Amino acid sequence: MDLGLRDKVAIITGGSEGIGKAAAQRMAEEGARVVIVARRPDVLKAAAEEIQQATKSTVLPVQGDVAEPATITRVVQAALDNFGRIDILVNNAGVSMAKPFEAVSDEDWESDFSLKVWGAVRFIRAVIPEMRKVGGGRIINVTTVGGKAPRAQGLPTSVSRAAGINLTKSLANEYAADRILVNTICIGLVKSAQIARRAKDGDVDGHYRELAKRVPVGRVAEASEFGDLVAFLASERASYITGTAINFDGGMSFTV
Repeated sequence: MDLGLRDKVAIITGGSEGIGKAAAQRMAEEGARVVIVARRPDVLKAAAEEIQQATKSTVLPVQGDVAEPATITRVVQAALDNFGRIDILVNNAGVSMAKPFEAVSDEDWESDFSLKVWGAVRFIRAVIPEMRKVGGGRIINVTTVGGKAPRAQGLPTSVSRAAGINLTKSLANEYAADRILVNTICIGLVKSAQIARRAKDGDVDGHYRELAKRVPVGRVAEASEFGDLVAFLASERASYITGTAINFDGGMSFTV
């Protein structure tokens, strides 16, 4: 199935590993030109080279922290200088922070919102004028099922992700007339470097087997499956879908 992504230009934050890298690779396979953003230059460069080798498509790595406004300006300008347009934005940057309420400091709240909320807001604000110029676009915000159904001791992430879900619906309503479609993917458990690093004694497979007990379908998702969903939402095949919060969780969440 042709997804209509050839020569589209996508910016993907948190694109150097895990689900961000998987999304970048899937869109590159469809012929999109991809800008990936992450903080660690060595990991970022290696990811770009690997995706380019596998797909023969163009991948531009731009190092930076999306919590810093200057990064957003630099990334958007790099995309325009190299490709002349922006069609797709995937706000994926973020790390899980889950603590009891009384253990969450002001600095924790500020850093979490700077990365996950302000980073997304600033990127969206920067790309919307460019999407208007090309007749529309796709914005995909990566959040979590905890943003819909927060668990105890899941702060501040559950609050910042709830903000991301609200932002998605607000923008979908506001920019539908511009053919800018905005959706969010609420992830549950997906194989990633972040999760793998939590494995006891380095037993990653055993860690995933244990986590799978919490998932109704009986397994943890592959990052490539997430990449497939992102590519679909970014594609012409999803041109009637906006304002949705899709649970990508194997049935874990108690909310629809």
